[in-house]
Amino acid sequence: MAKKQSNRQHIMARYGCIVLIFLAGCVAVITKLSITTLIEAKGWNDRATRELQETVPLPPERGNILSCNGNILACNQTLYDIRIDVRHPKFNKLTKQQWNSLDSLADSLDTYYPRTELMRENPDRASKDSWHTLLHEQLALPQNQRRKPVVIGRKQPIEEFERIKTWPFLKDIKGRGPVYSEDHVIRVYPFGDMARLSIGRVYQDSATKRVKGYAGLEMALDSLLYGKPGKARKVAMNSGLANWVDVPPVRGYDILTTIDIDIQDIVEEELLNMCDSVGAEWGTAIIMEVGTGEIKAISNVERNKKTGIYEEAMNRAVQAFEPGSVMKPISLMIAFEDGIVNSVNDPADCSPFMGTSDHAGGGSKSMKQIIETSSNPGIARVIFRKYGKTPEKFRERLASIGFFDKMNSGIGGETTPRVPKLLPTVNGQKRSLEGRQMDLARQAYGYNTEIPPLYTLSYYNAIANGGKYVRPHLVRALRNENGRDSILPLSYIRDSVCSAATARKVKECLHEVVWGKRGTGRRLQDDRVEVCGKTGTAYPYDYEVLKSYDKSKRRYAFAGFFPYNEPKYSCMVLITAPAGATSAARSSGTVLLNVALKLYARGLLSNHSSYADSRNTDTPLLYGAIGNATRAVATALGLSGARQIQTSGTQAAGTVPDVSGLDISSAVKRLEKAGLNVGYIRGAGFVAAQTPSAGSPLKKGQMAYLTLSWKTPASAESNE
Repeated sequence: MAKKQSNRQHIMARYGCIVLIFLAGCVAVITKLSITTLIEAKGWNDRATRELQETVPLPPERGNILSCNGNILACNQTLYDIRIDVRHPKFNKLTKQQWNSLDSLADSLDTYYPRTELMRENPDRASKDSWHTLLHEQLALPQNQRRKPVVIGRKQPIEEFERIKTWPFLKDIKGRGPVYSEDHVIRVYPFGDMARLSIGRVYQDSATKRVKGYAGLEMALDSLLYGKPGKARKVAMNSGLANWVDVPPVRGYDILTTIDIDIQDIVEEELLNMCDSVGAEWGTAIIMEVGTGEIKAISNVERNKKTGIYEEAMNRAVQAFEPGSVMKPISLMIAFEDGIVNSVNDPADCSPFMGTSDHAGGGSKSMKQIIETSSNPGIARVIFRKYGKTPEKFRERLASIGFFDKMNSGIGGETTPRVPKLLPTVNGQKRSLEGRQMDLARQAYGYNTEIPPLYTLSYYNAIANGGKYVRPHLVRALRNENGRDSILPLSYIRDSVCSAATARKVKECLHEVVWGKRGTGRRLQDDRVEVCGKTGTAYPYDYEVLKSYDKSKRRYAFAGFFPYNEPKYSCMVLITAPAGATSAARSSGTVLLNVALKLYARGLLSNHSSYADSRNTDTPLLYGAIGNATRAVATALGLSGARQIQTSGTQAAGTVPDVSGLDISSAVKRLEKAGLNVGYIRGAGFVAAQTPSAGSPLKKGQMAYLTLSWKTPASAESNE
């Protein structure tokens, strides 16, 4: 009895302790509640007000950059990091059938998303690095000891995420499964590095977390592409606080550029090929539409000194360089406009003058001949007729035609020309008239000045455009989020830089550069497209080491337009290469000509490329036709006759086949079939000459060299 009484007392004591603990807890809760609701009420109410009044900025979607025909050059794309959570409840208490499905899932992951690239190279590591091993090891651990979610793949499209959810084990899960995604908005450029520096690139500001442009149009038009951020505020919901959109974000404008993808591709390919063939340090090319000033293509390449590979370079089209002789037509334009000379046939003395001589011989030359032969003393003497006694006035004359006005072309890094002011006094120091005159002579023919290629091109474009000086630009229109365009009006830096009559005279002089008997660009003659322009060369100045001109390399320039009679495009190419490796016409001029020929072949020069439109009374000429092919083609086309370039119908055993008159593809196939290896191929058109010659003894593995031409010797033709 005493024992029962003792147990009861112990139990009551325990109950008493429990009751006291509960009472203490209740007192604590009531006390804290009283403090919170009475003493600290104001502070908590203020905090709630701040939370509910807080606004959260909503970043807008960045606009796209489009080519002139609507192709996307830059856009936003949402990609996803796909992860699998091995702590997910669905992985607990798996049945045998579920384990089998899980093994099938691991097979799929190992096939499409191997955990390491080493597994692709060394299948023996599969047992250690496979998804099978990972899943089995992790699921053998208690749920709270398993690792954090594992990445399956990064930056994958949403379609891939949806596809993974249809794989074994995952497809049977309803609701939120163990595989989930995290989205990332990235900027993508579908055409890769094409016109990279003109289009630009973006970065994320570490302070504001805002995406900004740092080059090209992405930078120049950042405010338009960015749009306007929205605002959201916190609101109380049953499940907690949530964002309520007060002001929705406004998407940035889509920028419709003037870039033509087809022309851009042609320009980049021709510039890259030429730089590679002459061992150039760098090259830049830009092409504009004459009537509108729209920049259709712009390319910059530079050789990587470590790898030797040509890559996208800084945008030198808007950087200033000494232009060389491409400045002479601009000086001549001023001379015509000022009445210094009146006719393209007016003479000028080209004997040595102001430290320079005429490489083509002195004596008297007309204005056409001065430009044709690129006479330094000739153009200098012409400018001296008006500006020799007041050299500073020449720069003022350049300023009057907008030479130093900022173009706002939309190209990042744009600079303006630098032409020294030839004042009598500079920084308190007097300068002699003779010294200023020497500088004036050099300015007249393209030295002692620094002009961006885009500026030089703009004046050639004005000459082609009858004197009208349209503003070079990369932006054609802005498109808002509703798809409506805001077309930017055609604008002029000056209504004109010269009269139409002056433009015709300078244009005629430029024609002689290519088509004259002594023209520095006469190798650019081609009957399909009549190009004209001016060559120019200059030694680059080494400001860092030599502190003088670096005569180990030269800048080779060609600026012009085509077709001559009705100019549609103007173009300038500038290439820096080893001195003596090439010439302005052979390098930069050839790039321009090849671009013109490819545009002609595609019917982009207002020419008609269809057979029906180009058909004439001349007897058609068939290249590489063998046997009765000529007659068969003539019959099929309804021709009264045709001519063909003869090719040998038979080949003696052990001799080199005759491929004259064949297109390059057919010629290479025939030579390689005979056992020859084709080496260099020069020119364009059809095979005009071959080495080794046709019929010579054949040696397997021997190198063959081909020369192509569009011209056909009469002796090679036969009539049908």
